[in-house]
Amino acid sequence: MEYNQAAERVQKLSELLDYHGHCYYTLDSPEISDYEYDRLLEELIQLETDFPQLEQHNSPSKRVGGVAVNTFETVVHSVPMGSLQDVFGLDGLLAFDRRVCNAVESPQYVVEPKIDGLSVSIEYENGEFVRGATRGDGITGEDVTANLRTIRSLPLRLKEPVRRLVVRGEVYMSRKSFERLVEEQENRGETPFKNPRNAAAGSIRQKNARVTASRGLDILIFNIQLIDKANFDNHTQSLEYLKRLGFKVSQAEKCINISDAIKKIDDIGNNREDYPFEIDGAVVKVDKFTQRDILGSTSKFPRWAAAFKFPPEEKPTTLLEIQVNVGRTGVLTPIAVFEPITLAGTKVSRAVLHNQDFIDQKRIAVGDIVIVRKAGDIIPEVAAVAEHRGREVYKLPENCPSCRAIAVRETGESAYRCPNLECPAQLLRNLIHFAGRSAMDIEGLGPANLESLVNSGLVKSAADLYYLCRYDLVSLERMGERSASKLHDAIGKSKENDLEKLLAALGIRGVGEQAAKVLAKRFIDIHTLMEADEEQISAIEGFGGVLAKNVVQFFEESGNRRLIERFKKAGVNMVCKTSMPSEKSELLGKIFVLTGTLPTFDRTTAKRIIEQAGGKVSSSVSKKTNFVVAGDDSGSKLIKANELGLTIIDENELLCMIKKEDYESTMDD
Repeated sequence: MEYNQAAERVQKLSELLDYHGHCYYTLDSPEISDYEYDRLLEELIQLETDFPQLEQHNSPSKRVGGVAVNTFETVVHSVPMGSLQDVFGLDGLLAFDRRVCNAVESPQYVVEPKIDGLSVSIEYENGEFVRGATRGDGITGEDVTANLRTIRSLPLRLKEPVRRLVVRGEVYMSRKSFERLVEEQENRGETPFKNPRNAAAGSIRQKNARVTASRGLDILIFNIQLIDKANFDNHTQSLEYLKRLGFKVSQAEKCINISDAIKKIDDIGNNREDYPFEIDGAVVKVDKFTQRDILGSTSKFPRWAAAFKFPPEEKPTTLLEIQVNVGRTGVLTPIAVFEPITLAGTKVSRAVLHNQDFIDQKRIAVGDIVIVRKAGDIIPEVAAVAEHRGREVYKLPENCPSCRAIAVRETGESAYRCPNLECPAQLLRNLIHFAGRSAMDIEGLGPANLESLVNSGLVKSAADLYYLCRYDLVSLERMGERSASKLHDAIGKSKENDLEKLLAALGIRGVGEQAAKVLAKRFIDIHTLMEADEEQISAIEGFGGVLAKNVVQFFEESGNRRLIERFKKAGVNMVCKTSMPSEKSELLGKIFVLTGTLPTFDRTTAKRIIEQAGGKVSSSVSKKTNFVVAGDDSGSKLIKANELGLTIIDENELLCMIKKEDYESTMDD
């Protein structure tokens, strides 16, 4: 095919694909079959491959995602993306209406379902999609243009060549797409997303746009942020205009007064399961733009709109049984198992019952009809007993269900605990924690391999990992020689970890990554820490008496001391490779905030340098902040720092504050 013929055909194919994509994904009224659509797309991709100069940045072929890795650069929004004021219950709605009526006469409202998704800003120039960004902090967001192009219902070309248009929309994952994704993740042995909102947010931030394209995301546009040469009287008219341009818009209904709006909100709440997407409330907006101008905005949200939040969705179900799990620290946790129900877009059949006090308070018995909800639309919980049908209130077993040791309840604690450190249930969970990223970070040593090692009898404690040979690993199920060699090398490599990683891995109650880091730098080597008393440990800033007691008690246990000795004989590092900062350090005790892009360091490295020199790094600017380290494209944090009159420095000034030897030792680490 000649170039001119190819150019004409590419133009024709692009128009056809845009048209049929709009019919299918936006209007839900397809005119051709999926097979016919795919054949047209394949032809376009082949022509763009043969004639690369004909490929356009908004070609329909971009819907399948590119191979380039996204970097998510910072974007300053053309129009700030504010949030809405939340209201709860009838009183909140009536109070909102009173505030509006005090400022404007006879307001009419529009009510829309509040989609539980990810808010984004979409920009067009001369009718072409040019950029999309996440909300971020409202002033700056992340550039996710490549991933937004994969959303089929988002027009890449508008039906009119509008010179400048910025709209706001909500990216979401339908219930159907979410169920498919969860099934795929479970089949691959991955941890599935908790709910559709998390799935949508995780999908739009995939570094490979092909992954985003496979997730079945959708988008509804609900607002015009900025437009050139357009004159609308109200929100309803603006949505009709957006539909004419090719957008899929939110389902807004006009209401003559607040009573009418309340009825619509009730209707949305009563039929929330009929929507193809998850909703967590309804949005009420003043319809007329002139009235919106009069009402104005606060520094946080517009006065002409409010988000009515529905209470957590609750459903009754039958409690079938109560299982008891033994946690990593030996805690016996009762788990409610009930007939499956759907809450916040996911099927649930289990919920944590916390402890015996919780069960006694609600008088929970197997066989009861219980009310289950999702706390924060994420974690299932038993809210109440709707009908007592069971015979007796459930009591936790006296013995550990794993090793049969007598469970104990220490003074001041609500939990029963298995005291046996060699309890098989605790062993596997301890090993999973030990090998995890926040601990020894042993690549390839996941739950499945650890379970095989425990079941085979090769590993009875964490120290046994360092006495395994390649032959031992090859004997495991689904473990070839190459995989065994890589895993053996990864275990060996972890011996070189800093002391803080080992301390975090030991499972001392209350000692996480940060506490382990402080202990390592304060006591330098593990043997000095093992001989420290409660007074010495509790003297450390941020350490209380309880945490100090936990550390001392852990190392007083003879079994734990034997474990440390076996680690040492295996060659595991027992020393902190980075010492505590000098008391003369200029950064000691000072609070820093990082903003923008530094010329040399990424955020993680800069944070480590500051902490190594004795400073602290905060994620937010406040009056307590001592220094703001600003780089290129600094956003709202820099603005707030200037407003508060804080000291602002750049990377060079930061390095001048740090002693050269401290800086070099940090980089060597």
